[in-house]
Amino acid sequence: METTEKTTDILNDLIEINNDRAAGFEKAAADLNDENIDLKATFDQLAQQSRTNVTELAAAVGRNNGDPETGTSVSGSLHRAWIDVKALFGGSDRKSILEECERGEDAIKKAYRDALTETELEPEARQLIQTQGQSINASHDTIKGLRDM
Repeated sequence: METTEKTTDILNDLIEINNDRAAGFEKAAADLNDENIDLKATFDQLAQQSRTNVTELAAAVGRNNGDPETGTSVSGSLHRAWIDVKALFGGSDRKSILEECERGEDAIKKAYRDALTETELEPEARQLIQTQGQSINASHDTIKGLRDM
């Protein structure tokens, strides 16, 4: 596969998972009960981080004359549905919410790690993915720290 095409595919995969992540944090923030409302600002910030990532990734896709993804993945939709089911059956305590968020953070960390293993990745795209990946790792640590409190 041509390097530009492979790079575009990888960037579009990261767009999808960032869209999933933003939607997941928005859903989690909307479903918070009063005792966990302190998490709302963190969830809103992480959703915004993913929206910013999407903007940057879409611009990189455009520079490659590609069409940026606009949707979410099937697996992300399934994860949000699982959060809904879990909430219905009592999984809406603070630890459960943060465990589900950490699980989502694990998935996006893996997606960024996997992207960086691709040998056919253009240098500009690699730099963008590395920079965003560092922020994703820090966000994961924030969620994990909140979970462990």
